[in-house]
Amino acid sequence: MFRRLLAEGFGTFWLVFGGCGSAVLAAAFPALGIGFVGVALAFGLAVLTMAYAVGHISGGHFNPAVTIGQYAGGLFPAKDVAPYLAAQVAGGVAAGAVLYAVASGAADFSATASGFASNGYGEHSPGGYSLLAGITIEFVLTAMFVVIINNVASRPALSGFAPIAIGLALTLIHLVSIPVTNTSVNPARSTGVALFQGGWAIEQLWMFWLVPIVGGAVGGIVSRALRTPA
Repeated sequence: MFRRLLAEGFGTFWLVFGGCGSAVLAAAFPALGIGFVGVALAFGLAVLTMAYAVGHISGGHFNPAVTIGQYAGGLFPAKDVAPYLAAQVAGGVAAGAVLYAVASGAADFSATASGFASNGYGEHSPGGYSLLAGITIEFVLTAMFVVIINNVASRPALSGFAPIAIGLALTLIHLVSIPVTNTSVNPARSTGVALFQGGWAIEQLWMFWLVPIVGGAVGGIVSRALRTPA
């Protein structure tokens, strides 16, 4: 279990640092910013690389909503849910701390003013989308993400290609939803940066826990219904 939790924390660290780091440090870099597409690819590549690196140790969840979805889908034991969630949040917060230390090296940096890649709705949505719009897209995309993960991971013949499918799915999710909520579908990712933004991001964090967890659970139930009985 220690190795599994270490792998989950390490993988979540890389996902949050790579994805949110691309948003904070490179998305709008003068003249050569990578933009939304670059950030979406960064999140996808982060989960893809960690799924190959440590997924064989822990299952490569890196996301509380995925752990809940795997449990709801009958692919993960209840006794391991809480330890996995703790390791994922610890990895996300550690990534936020390292990213904050790096970003603070810029003379004009302010996590409060910049948003620090935090997720938000209403006036804190990149496109000004409402709470209802945010709830809808986070629920649908998290549920779909879990269906993809569970149904790919449960097919041994596809095990070598699973990280590619999962990484591309996360890229697509970000391409769709960055303008709406800055894309969470992952409470550990949201928490890791919200704590360092320190204001509105913490106030709105409840939504980026509640909705992805519910979406993940529903996705798990759907994936279980779709799988061919053994």
